[in-house]
Amino acid sequence: MHWKRILTAVLVGGVAAAARPRMAGQAPAAPHRDSTAPQLVIIDTDIGDDIDDAFAVALALRSPEIHLLGITTEFGDTKLRARLLDRYLKAVGRTDIPVAAGVHTKHRGVFTQAEYGRAQPARRYADAVGFLLNQIRAHPGQITLVAIGPLFNVQAAIARDPATFRELKRVVMMGGSIYRGYDDAKTGAHRPPEPEWNIRCDPAGARALLDSGVPVYMMPLDSTQIHFGPPGLDGVVRHGSPLTDQLALLYQEWSAATGRPIPTLFDPVTVAFILRPELCPVTPMSLRVDKKGDTLPVEAPAKDTSSFDAEVCLQSNEAGFRELLLRRIAPENGP
Repeated sequence: MHWKRILTAVLVGGVAAAARPRMAGQAPAAPHRDSTAPQLVIIDTDIGDDIDDAFAVALALRSPEIHLLGITTEFGDTKLRARLLDRYLKAVGRTDIPVAAGVHTKHRGVFTQAEYGRAQPARRYADAVGFLLNQIRAHPGQITLVAIGPLFNVQAAIARDPATFRELKRVVMMGGSIYRGYDDAKTGAHRPPEPEWNIRCDPAGARALLDSGVPVYMMPLDSTQIHFGPPGLDGVVRHGSPLTDQLALLYQEWSAATGRPIPTLFDPVTVAFILRPELCPVTPMSLRVDKKGDTLPVEAPAKDTSSFDAEVCLQSNEAGFRELLLRRIAPENGP
């Protein structure tokens, strides 16, 4: 059966990287932690626009190496995004994971999965910035923040309590465009670097993060444009688990709103990096973020605050990523 008909049938049916030297002002190392214990993670996401956030959350939920302390919503109508997450987590039996609503901002994109969120009753949500800072205080030096949206919550947390924010273990972010821009939608050809969405929406937030003293691991467009078509996508939507049923519903709304059948899984690369850093090896780089949202490499950084250091993944193992994703969220369909 042709893959599009498979998707239609299913959907209509209802369906850590090497340690870096401590930077100036960064919190001291946390007490010894069992290396076999799950990593403490908070995800900050603009889930509901593109479909890749939903896949990133799914990969985290299906990875025993991760203890998900909570999910915070980012950008635009953050309360509606929180309702979307409530429905998603309830459907997969994970109502133990706290959801907090972030800084409300103007929304310049398309909230493609809004109807999925509106089907969940509204409720009061904790403040995402306060939640993040409280969790850092409770687990100093131990939390990895996965930032897969614009950085308004991060910017607000740094402004509210920079000393506490520095006690994060690290931030693994999807953002930036170093040597490669968005692939051409018609031909798939690589384009020159350009402002990437998450950075372009809040360049000041990106600069604040990179200047915060927290180790930053950046997964830019260069390494995250992993297109996820058949047979992998078919395997996910026909898998029939509570998790893949929700992915299928969200995929249906996203595809109908955008007219695109093939997702690009930018955001899950951040989670894959936590699980298997060899899939996205990083290179130390000095970067400059301009007002347009460009992330420009600085070959000979000046001794001032105009450039910032980060560990950047410039090329990922796409086949290895797809294999990991399928084995975790649709195991019978993995290689």
